[in-house]
Amino acid sequence: MTDAKNSAREAAREVGDHGIVEKGARLGFAMSGLIHLLIGWIALKIAWGFGGGSGAADKSGALATAAGGTTGPFLLWLAVLGFALLALWELTEAVVGRHGSEVVDRAKAAGKAVMYAFFAWSALGFIRGAGGSDEQKTDSFTATLMSNPGGRILVGLVGAGVLAAAGYHVWKGWTKGFLDELEGHPGAWAVQSGRVGYIAKGVALAVAGLLFVGAALSSRASEAGGLDAALKELRDQPFGPYLLTVVAFGIAAYGLYSFAKARHAKL
Repeated sequence: MTDAKNSAREAAREVGDHGIVEKGARLGFAMSGLIHLLIGWIALKIAWGFGGGSGAADKSGALATAAGGTTGPFLLWLAVLGFALLALWELTEAVVGRHGSEVVDRAKAAGKAVMYAFFAWSALGFIRGAGGSDEQKTDSFTATLMSNPGGRILVGLVGAGVLAAAGYHVWKGWTKGFLDELEGHPGAWAVQSGRVGYIAKGVALAVAGLLFVGAALSSRASEAGGLDAALKELRDQPFGPYLLTVVAFGIAAYGLYSFAKARHAKL
């Protein structure tokens, strides 16, 4: 059994160290940067209503925006390739655990592998003309949970998990913990972008988590929501457009940091 585990880890290490996988992972970080820049731009339009104030300020809205340009198909294929290889690299990290062998670190890597694989699948869906809305998927997911015994508790636990992730993002940004993921110092601009970006994402996730908790308390799945619903909830608060503007620039700052991470990430 031990020999089998060692063989699996050695195979995963070889895959993770392959030049194509490493370059693809860096491409994935860069595409994440582009996605966050587009989300920030859409959120800014929603805040002030220019350009019709339309579009979903989330991954699906960003992919739809990227798909609409003349370079749309090229960008979408880059997203599929980058996110797929980044998912593969994260999977090897979950198996090998080189950058932290603790159970929590491996679980985080496994979770990221699933997330990036889903991103790649979503981008492929837009290429095939079958791109869906993240909010519709969130509503369907919440309704499915609600239909099960103890569904309200399950939705509440999802909300609590999202709130925990929000707190982690804020903590990571405030303490500059993200620098531990880099090979060297990326420059002052990248550090400030990372701090602002992580904190802004934490704020948006906190609102999304509260929406899930609210849905659990009211037993109405439609009250839950993802990033787009959270940002629009911010807009509808007193001084909402100003709050959303700050968060929009913060999400864009995370996008800028992602470009620095594409170059400096430990792989």
